[in-house]
Amino acid sequence: MDTFKIGGKELKSRLIVGTGKYPRKSMISEVIKSSGTEVITLALRRVDINSEDENILNYIDDSCVLMPNTSGATTADEAVKIARIAKAAGCGDWVKIEVIKDNKFLLPDNYETLKASETLVKEGFKVFPYVTPELAVAKELENVGVEAVMPLGAPIGTNKGLETRELIKILISEINLPIIVDAGIGRPSQAAEAMELGCEAVMVNTAIATSQDPPLMADAFGRGVEAGRKAFLAKNPQVKDKAEASSPLTGFLSED
Repeated sequence: MDTFKIGGKELKSRLIVGTGKYPRKSMISEVIKSSGTEVITLALRRVDINSEDENILNYIDDSCVLMPNTSGATTADEAVKIARIAKAAGCGDWVKIEVIKDNKFLLPDNYETLKASETLVKEGFKVFPYVTPELAVAKELENVGVEAVMPLGAPIGTNKGLETRELIKILISEINLPIIVDAGIGRPSQAAEAMELGCEAVMVNTAIATSQDPPLMADAFGRGVEAGRKAFLAKNPQVKDKAEASSPLTGFLSED
């Protein structure tokens, strides 16, 4: 499969995996191996450098790119503070901006996300903002210099799939940045669908972590993303209203 160039890196995998909700932290290393992912998101509060068992970094291979998120931030200022702490803690300069005020549906605050993104881009961070898919905001994010736009497919943790499908298609068409679907993807087939649309990558956490066999599900997601990408590159065939036979229907039986 073609490589994915982003944030100064060249990646073989287009699946980004989150690190929350697993039955045990040690399972994360199995998930990384089976999925083939090369980018891992993590909440800063899960990094405890003083504890061998609780420090999630002990279960992440050094070859993986860390993408700390600003989970828990309700304002741009809080997101910026978390990003700076993560960088100072040695988590690198990639950061996924999450600013959420809504405690019921957990929808991202696009306005505060834009503010935080602009500040952190100026400080040299590789910024990946998580947003509700909205063209005007995506264009503003493109203008401030983020690495990608990460629209939700459905509310986080719902496993409902691409409920925002039409809005994501608009972003793919109008934004000259990678579109990475984040949140709501519940099945490998939904990840494949996102890739077939033309998304550059998919971010998955809950669907893998809460399955009965996370390493096996991670493998399925890795294959789903790869299949969707290959289908996109191969160009999906045209949908037609009238039936069209795959083989000739006339000629053979009437020949002498």
